[in-house]
Amino acid sequence: MKKFFPIVAFIAVALISLTMAGFAYFATQEASRIKFEATADDALNRIESRIDLHLSLLRSTQALFDARNGDISQNEFKAFFNALDVDGNFAGLRGIGFLRLVKTGDEAAVERDILHDHGFSRSIYPDTTQPWRAPIVLFEPLDPSNQGSIGYDMFADPVRRDALEKAMRDDQQHASGLVQLGQGTGAAQTFTGFLVFVRLNIETAPEVINASRSSTAGFLYAAFRATDLFQVALSRAPVLPVNTEIYDGEVKADNLLFKSETPPASIFGDRLLVTRKIVVAGRLWTVQFRPTSAFQPPSSRAIPVMLGLFGLLLAGAIALVARYQERAYDAVSQLHETTEKSLMEKELMLQEMKHRIKNSITRVLAIARQTASRATDVNEFSASFSARLQAMAASQDMLTRSRWQKADLGDLLRIELGQVFGKELPEELLSGPEVLLDETTTQALGLTFHELATNALKYGEAGSSVGALKVDWKVEGRGRDRILVLNWLEAGQKKVDVPSKTGFGTKLIDLNVTRELRGTIRRDFQSNGLKVEIRIPLTA
Repeated sequence: MKKFFPIVAFIAVALISLTMAGFAYFATQEASRIKFEATADDALNRIESRIDLHLSLLRSTQALFDARNGDISQNEFKAFFNALDVDGNFAGLRGIGFLRLVKTGDEAAVERDILHDHGFSRSIYPDTTQPWRAPIVLFEPLDPSNQGSIGYDMFADPVRRDALEKAMRDDQQHASGLVQLGQGTGAAQTFTGFLVFVRLNIETAPEVINASRSSTAGFLYAAFRATDLFQVALSRAPVLPVNTEIYDGEVKADNLLFKSETPPASIFGDRLLVTRKIVVAGRLWTVQFRPTSAFQPPSSRAIPVMLGLFGLLLAGAIALVARYQERAYDAVSQLHETTEKSLMEKELMLQEMKHRIKNSITRVLAIARQTASRATDVNEFSASFSARLQAMAASQDMLTRSRWQKADLGDLLRIELGQVFGKELPEELLSGPEVLLDETTTQALGLTFHELATNALKYGEAGSSVGALKVDWKVEGRGRDRILVLNWLEAGQKKVDVPSKTGFGTKLIDLNVTRELRGTIRRDFQSNGLKVEIRIPLTA
């Protein structure tokens, strides 16, 4: 197998290099997409900001009419409009106007107002069969090219009527679909654009419009030239390398509101096409962005090709070197692996030893303090303390012999009970299945069994009568829900009374079972002995 190693190395490195080149290629494509999406979002923000600015003008005009209760003369409206400096601040705005809402057949009052405000007679046009009419009565700038729009009924046009009917139902702004501004009014020039309407007091419109201005009701509207509006928004420095198409609703040729003069770069095709949906005055628009020739991808396509060629050369070089370095590499690798493994094992053993020594010292100190606090003299302390240390040592010895893996519950009981009752224990004393205990459980149960045996020897008949003590256990549940159930039974001829006070041995048992092992212990003092039930969870 070793003689094929240079060939295998060449194939592996070549495949990896070509894979990396492929990933690099796709990464460059993804980077281009992300960069252009960010550019397109910047362009979209410019468009939305410009539209919001223009719509704020309509809102301020609405506030003016609301504050004056609709009592705005033509001269006052003109003065307000001139103060806005529309040419300098609102490029793309063709003008702002007011439509009077009137029922069909009641147009005379509106025609009188037109004569009064403008000084010329104008009939409402064109003729219509609609129940309502919405003629233009105020418009600015009212230059000669726009005077023909006075009296034009927007309810007569289906596109404008659709937006007007929506505006009649609430106080929100509503944009119309694509319209030809100036068409039907006799204007010398028409523009592609859209209108935005908002109602004024439409909810209190009377059945018949009176000549009194306090009862006026209708709509304010703003007319926008799409080309001028969007060109100004997109021409702000720095000029973005995007070709923009804006559609009213779906992407159809008949719905095209605006298209950039700079064509998209054919090299990208539709790979970087970005489509966004925006809502303008309640109407959905679709905006498409494509990169122009000015768009610079963040990285060159030559990089993946160079990376692939370099990888193939590298694979060949590695294959040649591998022929001469194979044996040296194997030797160094084996030595390094052995050294690392040895160091790791030593470090683990050292850390484990520190941990166990610290735990043992803490446990010994606690037992020493508690034993000393209960002992009446030095001899009693020495005997109790030594017995408990021997119980700990026996548990430690079991774990050491098993290399700190697992200890058998039955063996642990035989060792601890043997220290108290002698090495020869009756066979019927212990009964239960094989249960392997971890380090923590072994140490805690070792001390627990020692204390139980010591109490049985002191206060029971286990030390003088064969069969006076029996210990059995079983395991309930499965997997992580396993519970060890251990029964400690002391029998005899005399009744075992509940102790009047709790000694250290009993406290040590309870602490080991309930706190360290998260289990429960229940004692039942009976007329013929003592029954202790211990339940502790077993680790998986």
